[in-house]
Amino acid sequence: MRTAQVSRNTQETKISVSLNLDGTGQSKLATGIGFFDHMLDQIARHGLIDLEITAEGDLHIDGHHTVEDVGITLGQAVAQAVGDKKGITRYGHSYVPLDEALSRVVVDFSGRPGLAMDVNFTAGMIGALDTQLVFEFFQGFVNHAGVSLHIDNLKGHNAHHQCETIFKAFGRALRMALTPDPRSAGVIPSTKGCL
Repeated sequence: MRTAQVSRNTQETKISVSLNLDGTGQSKLATGIGFFDHMLDQIARHGLIDLEITAEGDLHIDGHHTVEDVGITLGQAVAQAVGDKKGITRYGHSYVPLDEALSRVVVDFSGRPGLAMDVNFTAGMIGALDTQLVFEFFQGFVNHAGVSLHIDNLKGHNAHHQCETIFKAFGRALRMALTPDPRSAGVIPSTKGCL
């Protein structure tokens, strides 16, 4: 079972993440930021990851610490669940449209954190989510999951659509990368012999 439970408790946030990488896309999410919960649900549903996240953060200040720390904790949980990466596909990619918006996400479970994100949101806020925090979420994730992640919003003028295509594509790219490759069972997918 590729599962993990991780908690992160600081003076700013209390985060709990539980996941099953081989799930059916079920989720229970409570971060205090409704639109953020909606985006996390996209990761679960399109990644076929069973995901439970609870977060208590200093939302009276703003959403920054909550969103970033959820990214950090989710990254730690994914790294724990995937283990030594033997037999995984390693690379994943997805293009996802939503009406006028189109995004591309590419991920590599390389063991090396890196984020390249080219997204120009057309609004500063989507519900209670500051769009600047989307970058902070993914930066926290890549730093702690040890992945290289490229995110490009190719088209879109509705910020809700832009953001939703990113999170759906991210979920689907994760699903592809984490899917076991039957032709490489028990093999680390690298010429280095480790990731």
